[in-house]
Amino acid sequence: MNAVSREPVREFGGKIIGWVETDTQGNQEVRNFNGTIIARYDARIKITRDFYGRELTKGNTAMGQLFNPSINSLYGK
Repeated sequence: MNAVSREPVREFGGKIIGWVETDTQGNQEVRNFNGTIIARYDARIKITRDFYGRELTKGNTAMGQLFNPSINSLYGK
């Protein structure tokens, strides 16, 4: 994916927990603080997938996966 924008995602205290990268078609990759891909959103088919390519949800819930401790082991500890 050729990201057009890269925006930090912060928790309430201001600590950066990850980044959202978006391309021109609206596809997104969400990475944790270490740069590991947590989720990908495919805007064409409107599905969010995890790191392994498994379908998580229909619609864009990629950023929310950063706050899911079962997916992002760096969060919630």
